[in-house]
Formats: sequence, structure tokens, C-alpha cells
Amino acid sequence: MSKSPKKIALIGTGNIMFYDEGLGIYLTKYIQENYYIPQNLTILDGGGLGFTLMTYYQEYDKVIVVGTTSKKGKAGDVFAINGDEMIQEGAVKKTATEVEITMMLEICSFHEDMGEVRLISMIPKDIIEVKNALTPTVLDSMPKLLNLTLNELKKDSIELEPKRGGMSFKEVVEFFANPKNIDPKAI
Repeated sequence: MSKSPKKIALIGTGNIMFYDEGLGIYLTKYIQENYYIPQNLTILDGGGLGFTLMTYYQEYDKVIVVGTTSKKGKAGDVFAINGDEMIQEGAVKKTATEVEITMMLEICSFHEDMGEVRLISMIPKDIIEVKNALTPTVLDSMPKLLNLTLNELKKDSIELEPKRGGMSFKEVVEFFANPKNIDPKAI
């Protein structure tokens, strides 16, 4: 009898109104625009979902959260850690993503039915300025974030098949950061 594939959620976090803070959302939008998504992978814009994301930690076998980090390093550096490591780091969290994710992980850790959680993050250049875009440094580093995310999915036998004629990261950011430019017929 074959085992059913793991149920995976890929959640992009952040706020696209604060420059690089929205990098996790842009990454998930990029994947949706450029790859075929298998049935066992759910991709979410977690920017406005807040604590309602906790249900995904309990209903999915694995949750991959993509967002910003305040780790030491230079803008554009990428990291992957598991949920337990994030809780154990105990350092003061500086980005909205870190604060909210850590609080949800701490609450969910009391439940036995919590799935595996992986956090994939990038050091932002600017999360203060109100601007719907990505800084050039972060935009240039998005392929690194994509590769780290795709490799994490491969660990669970999810190899995404590319679509033909997809969008570049710059096109995805422009398209989703400026909704007034979206053709309503294209939705």
C-alpha cells in the first residue's frame, strides 16, 4: 500500500507596503506564476492572516514559512532553520515576521498534532520605508531565496515543474506591488 504524499503549506509572510518586508509574499507569488503546483502543496499569502496561520501548523505535515530575518549578516543573505531552533534562539526579534511566527510557534508547541515547521528567511535592506517594491540588493538575491525554498520542497519529494513563459522577479514585484496596473481580465 503506497503512502500518501505529505501535505505541505508554503506561506509567504510580510507586508508589501514596507519595501523588503514583503519578500516572502513576492517569492510565493513568483512560484505560483512560474511553476505548476501539485495538489499536496498549498501556497498562501500569509501577509494579512496573522494568528489564523496557526491552523496550518496543526493541519499540515509540514509548513514552510518564508520571510525576513534580523540575523546578523548582510542584506540578501538567506537562512533556513526549523521552528524549534527559532524558539530556542530566544533573541529579541526585530522583524514583524519573526515576532509573529515565534509567538505562533510557542503557542502551537503545546499541541501534539503540530507539523514540522521550517523557516526560510532573508536579511532585508529596508523594512522601514513605505514603498511597494524590493530594494535592488534584495531583488538581486531573490534567486538564492528561491533555490533554498525549492531545495526544501525537494526534501519532501516536491519537485516543481516550470511553466513556459513565466515572469521575472522584477515583473512579479511590479505586478503585485501595484494593483492599479493589473488588468482585471487577467485575474
